Amino acid sequence: MTTPEISFEFFPPQTLEASFRLWDTVQTLVPLGPRFVSVTYGAGGTTRDLTREAVATLHKSSGLNVAAHLTCVNATRNETMEIADQFAAAGVREIVALRGDPPKGSGGFVPHPDGFANSVELIAALAERDQFSIRVGAYPDRHPEAASDRADVEWLKRKLDAGADEALTQFFFEADTFFRFRDDCAKAGIDTSRITPGILPIENWKGARNFAKRCGTKIPAWVEEAFDKAVRDNREDLLATALCSELCCDLMEGGVEKLHFYTLNRPELTRDVCFALGITPKVQLENVA
Repeated sequence: MTTPEISFEFFPPQTLEASFRLWDTVQTLVPLGPRFVSVTYGAGGTTRDLTREAVATLHKSSGLNVAAHLTCVNATRNETMEIADQFAAAGVREIVALRGDPPKGSGGFVPHPDGFANSVELIAALAERDQFSIRVGAYPDRHPEAASDRADVEWLKRKLDAGADEALTQFFFEADTFFRFRDDCAKAGIDTSRITPGILPIENWKGARNFAKRCGTKIPAWVEEAFDKAVRDNREDLLATALCSELCCDLMEGGVEKLHFYTLNRPELTRDVCFALGITPKVQLENVA
């Protein structure tokens, strides 16, 4: 079993304290040698400017391979592509292209009258520019808006056919969930080497459980029971590290060679899991301050 290639997702800071946390996260995780790091967008595009600033700063000051999230919520086609042009002008050549979550309380996604109707249209427009490597989302558990599991697979194929290079999955709790999805993708003619599992080290069980329910991730009963007991015994971090490490090992034994970690800008658990997988510091980060 070979050591996997890794990547990390960060989110842009909205306060001074959060800025320090982001840089602490970068300092902790980047020495592990990620192939790229990504910076998210908030629901409804609420952190659009913050994302652009964080991406530009990380790229310029650290030399990291930074992927910027880009969504088409509440924006015209021209506005969305102007942001892509700004990323390109800053030297960023990686985009995670997503439809994006609608603003809270809006009742669901409604395309802007002059905007992209969905992620496939956004991907096709980015691919036509031929400036970026394009990554997209994928859903091993059914997306809340999907009519069926098959619909998620078919939608992923459309995104890859439109010009995407790689898919990063939503997080899941059991390796078999990913393997079933991978098998379904293979049957649909998708090159499954382009699908990278997304991993969520659980820093806070209550928050992770609520997030899972919102995005349609199935929570096995045994996971609920294990964390309920661990929280009572004040052993939540120990359980989280063990379960996340075991999940990653199971994926690697099943042929997975790349892992994408959702860090939530809290790096310690992600670092500990990487250490457990045999991933050790490779580089020193000098310019981020």
